[in-house]
Amino acid sequence: MAYDFSQVSVLIVEDNQPMVDLLASLLEAYGVSKIYSARDGDEGFEVFKKELPDLILSDWMMKPVDGISFTRRIRNDVSSPNKFVPIILMTGFSEKRRVMQARDAGVTEFLVKPFNARDLYRRIVQIIERPRQFVRSEDFFGPDRRRKRESNYAGPRRREEDDRNQNNSAQQVAEKLK
Repeated sequence: MAYDFSQVSVLIVEDNQPMVDLLASLLEAYGVSKIYSARDGDEGFEVFKKELPDLILSDWMMKPVDGISFTRRIRNDVSSPNKFVPIILMTGFSEKRRVMQARDAGVTEFLVKPFNARDLYRRIVQIIERPRQFVRSEDFFGPDRRRKRESNYAGPRRREEDDRNQNNSAQQVAEKLK
């Protein structure tokens, strides 16, 4: 399905100008109408507060403030105007520990460089078609880190609401069987 991105605004936080230009060209080709850019996480946070973009594309490796710190600030800073904004983190590092670090910082999607136009488009579509609920705990705020929903999971429940949800589901099944 093709989407109409003409009303979408995107913030690119990237310190490599040729990459900013490439991303802007791709976004324009997708029909994005408003594209903002910043050279690091500090500048990105200021642009984010001023422009309120619908989506953020951020590089990981930037100085003085990298993409992970930038993401944590968006998710946790009291002055953040939209803690739920989708963030796609771009990096040349794809090791499992890096992906987990990004996930644990509150990144919505992870995009490994080099990537092509289809890869970026798929990440944006993933955000639209399969949004993840946000979770808050003592040491985390961001999209639910669990992507797979195992319906046959029989282990212990870890959240108070798990029991409520399980009870509600059982009640709904019982009502259908009446």
